[in-house]
Amino acid sequence: MQLPSALLRSLAGLKGFDKESFETVHSSEEQFTSIRLNPLKLAAIQNQKSKIPWTEYGYYLESRPYFTFDPLFHAGCYYVQEASSMFLEQVLRQATDLSKRIRVLDLCAAPGGKSTHIQSLISAESLLVSNEVIRARAGILIDNMVKWGSTNVVVTNNDPKDFARLPGYFDVIVVDAPCSGSGLFRRDPDAISEWSENNVSLCSQRQQRILADVWPALKENGILIYSTCSYSRQEDEDIVDWLKKEFSVAPFTLSCDPGWGIVVSEEGCRFWPDKVMGEGFFIASFQKKEGDVGVTPKISGKPEPITSKERTIINKWVKPDGLSF
Repeated sequence: MQLPSALLRSLAGLKGFDKESFETVHSSEEQFTSIRLNPLKLAAIQNQKSKIPWTEYGYYLESRPYFTFDPLFHAGCYYVQEASSMFLEQVLRQATDLSKRIRVLDLCAAPGGKSTHIQSLISAESLLVSNEVIRARAGILIDNMVKWGSTNVVVTNNDPKDFARLPGYFDVIVVDAPCSGSGLFRRDPDAISEWSENNVSLCSQRQQRILADVWPALKENGILIYSTCSYSRQEDEDIVDWLKKEFSVAPFTLSCDPGWGIVVSEEGCRFWPDKVMGEGFFIASFQKKEGDVGVTPKISGKPEPITSKERTIINKWVKPDGLSF
């Protein structure tokens, strides 16, 4: 696997980055299959290899079975989820009193991994709003939440800015933001061809806009959890710095068992695939300070150009003589 040289250059100097071991682990064919049990339906499953240490119901499997042929999978008895992303449980347990009645928004929820996880952690009296802005993906989210089985979940299909009409409503907002996806190269090598520095920049601007749009919906002293599956500092630590500059936030310092291999810094937690049994992941959390008025912040970067797919659609409808997009 040939990693983009621009990506490797951009990672130099980041805490925990070791270029040689990073390239070696991406060249190996080692992959991990992990699942998270539904505590309402299943206590154990066959083919377990070992427990994922940072989550109560997560397990690595000895081998990857044909999930589509397993009735337990279709019954929502477990969810197939990447192990690193299950660290969300630690963040919620450390930053929030899950025994209380709380309102949680999972803003970018499809296909449902984090929402099913959150639902397993909150109390029966709490409310989870699982949102997905893309309609087709929202349908997949609905299917997975129905299979999981719960009565305290509402699935929505809204733009992030729509939630600003609920000022101070949510105790916790989780933003697993759309990103350049470099953390999943080992699992999806074809994605390497789609990576570019320009795409990283576009994703960073989109992430800022999403966070700015949903910020008013978080209550004072509420918790914001931000995560990506990108290695790029521009989408991770730089977003943390932007949040601290533009909003009245108090970063929440997370604690980890040193044996887990997770790299912890002031900005958040990084998962390097040469150090953990999982893929690339970044997560950080913040508390909204009292008195934050939610003013619209400045979003860094240049205006986003339209994509080739968007250009094709536009040209079908708007293309006067002598004008092109």
